[in-house]
Amino acid sequence: MKRFELTPEALNDLQGIWEFVSEDSFDAADRVLGDFYRAFDRLAESPGIGHKREDLTKQDVLFWSVHRYLVIYGRNSRPLLIVAVLHGSRDVKKLLKKR
Repeated sequence: MKRFELTPEALNDLQGIWEFVSEDSFDAADRVLGDFYRAFDRLAESPGIGHKREDLTKQDVLFWSVHRYLVIYGRNSRPLLIVAVLHGSRDVKKLLKKR
């Protein structure tokens, strides 16, 4: 059984992050991506460690920070559903309304 699953939008988020970081360094982009996947594994093991952000969304999701990014995932999903991976400086509230 899979421990976590990414929505197509979350997969696109990761691809965009990798492409952005790789403009400076392919190695750094690979490290950042690895950090995300380690976080996904950790969240799958202990999904309750994230926190709610009712200021950003009423959806049943939790948030976890990795570098300057927010991993947004389904609170009670099995396997753990990664909904989005967004930079904290973006308009997260607006972006989540579209998902």
